[in-house]
Amino acid sequence: MKKLLRFAPFLLLALFITACNEKITDILSPNEAPHTFMSLMPDGDISKQPSKLKVSWWGDDPDGLVVGYYFSWDDVHWSYTTKNDSVFALKIGASDVSYNFKVAAVDNGGNGVYDNSVVQNGIDFGPEPFVDQNGDGKYTPGEKFYDIGLIDPKPASLKYPLKNSAPQLEFNQLTTLPEVSYPVMTLGWDASDVDGVETIVKINIALNDTTKFVTLPGNTRLVMLRMKDFNTSGAQTEILINASEGNIYSQKLDGFKLNDYNKVYIQAEDISGAKSAFTALPSESRKWYVKKPAGSVLIIDDNKSDPAAADFFKNVFNTMHGGALANKYEVWDISANKVPYENVTFLETIKFFKYIFWYSDDAPNLNEASISSRKFIDLGGKIAFSMPLPEKIDKSVSAAENSLLLNNLLKSFLPVDSVGSTYKKDYLTTLFSSNGKVTGINSLYPDLKIITSIYSVRSIYPKESYSVPIYNLETTQLSGNKIIGVRDLEKKLFFIALPLAKADGNQGNVKLLLEKIFFEDFGLSL
Repeated sequence: MKKLLRFAPFLLLALFITACNEKITDILSPNEAPHTFMSLMPDGDISKQPSKLKVSWWGDDPDGLVVGYYFSWDDVHWSYTTKNDSVFALKIGASDVSYNFKVAAVDNGGNGVYDNSVVQNGIDFGPEPFVDQNGDGKYTPGEKFYDIGLIDPKPASLKYPLKNSAPQLEFNQLTTLPEVSYPVMTLGWDASDVDGVETIVKINIALNDTTKFVTLPGNTRLVMLRMKDFNTSGAQTEILINASEGNIYSQKLDGFKLNDYNKVYIQAEDISGAKSAFTALPSESRKWYVKKPAGSVLIIDDNKSDPAAADFFKNVFNTMHGGALANKYEVWDISANKVPYENVTFLETIKFFKYIFWYSDDAPNLNEASISSRKFIDLGGKIAFSMPLPEKIDKSVSAAENSLLLNNLLKSFLPVDSVGSTYKKDYLTTLFSSNGKVTGINSLYPDLKIITSIYSVRSIYPKESYSVPIYNLETTQLSGNKIIGVRDLEKKLFFIALPLAKADGNQGNVKLLLEKIFFEDFGLSL
């Protein structure tokens, strides 16, 4: 062992001298192209996919770094990305189709200058991608660009057979049918398709029988169904696209059943013929009864707090004019049977009638009255209101602001300038029955008497050039203006700011008043 250690320095020196005498023969290897891989690399074809799909890939470079990727769906047009995946929405057309996806990795062996053309492996990839900072659509020196090195000459490739997906359809949240309505209804729905909503080319709609549907344009999402000639046997139902009078569809629906239960069915169909299931409204757990209007008179029940009022007015209308109206009028409880899309459906409903009696408690539906009443009158209708006015419309604002809001609403459909304000002496929080005498300014209108206390009472300031005062509220609780009832000059509208069901202390006088209004002023004939 000692002898070996003694000769070790001489051996190292000999090796060093030998190495120094050898010539350097190594040559730098050329840059090698990167290799590309996809997350899914099956031996054969993959199963059919939806037309919206996610594709993932990655690359490896044996002598450098992968800085990006070129991909193509048609082998002609190539796009550059630095990402390793993307979600693609592919057009499927009228039938199932296949797309061949290719992706090629790019390494960092660029030449350091911007190239207007990148051609490798017989493929023209176009100019090098860049960040167009000045928005002129062309490369400007100084702008960031992606310096393309070698591109994988054998891109990773995968064939994607696309399966057409059937569309989906459901009624929207606004479309909740009442238990009872008249033969007009507005319906809205949402439709979708993973292949794109533009592939939905038809909406099929039917009443009660899905074999008797009408086909609407694929972009239809709202319709009004309206039967106008309900007294004619076999009458059909109009379809108003977007509930518009100016867009009545050329075809009509069969199958609306009057005085019976009904269902609406909607279906979406795409360009390939794939269809959603028919969606029914109402659902199996609910019913929708459609009434045929029994006559030209409608009572609107807008009273949520006094159930006795409904019985009172039914008795009055059943016995008016010797019972002439019995079974010849309709009652619509607008709270219990609220219609969807009220801004259009409400007016279309009351248009079935010529005469309306609208009674409420002190929380009336003033918005609906404001939207519909004037239009109803302009179409030839006549309407009488028994409507106490609310103390507040908006609890978040002052009394003065509430009065302004109320006045603006009332002036939109009544011949009034204003009404009593809660902070003045022309408003009563409570009218006691002992002080409740309502006298006709004109002797043709019978006196009335309050039989129970009434909350929130306001006097009325008529619009002189458009209205006639009819009633005063004779009470010591009010000072100043005491007008409580008015009629327009044309005898098309009557309004009293009291609940008439609580004003029949002179028994039978409310019936006399309504007979006067409907049969004399309004000219109701049977």
